[in-house]
Amino acid sequence: MDRFHRDSRGQDTRNGRVCQFCSRMDPEFASRKPVDRLVQSKLDDIASAHLTEDGYVRHRIAELTKMRAFHVQGTDLQKSA
Repeated sequence: MDRFHRDSRGQDTRNGRVCQFCSRMDPEFASRKPVDRLVQSKLDDIASAHLTEDGYVRHRIAELTKMRAFHVQGTDLQKSA
């Protein structure tokens, strides 16, 4: 319990760490709010591990950007009939 007599659920910023995926993939990572950079320390660097909704959304955008870049560089799209 904390000083406000709330049960700790392990989602406090003290248990957070910087998302390594976002720090590598997002060019605007340094301009994010500090809490938007954090993920739960017990989880991998995935979007749902972010402590805030904004962090989650920016992580997903970085994932989609990475997938898009891979498809553009890797293969040409096949034309259908």
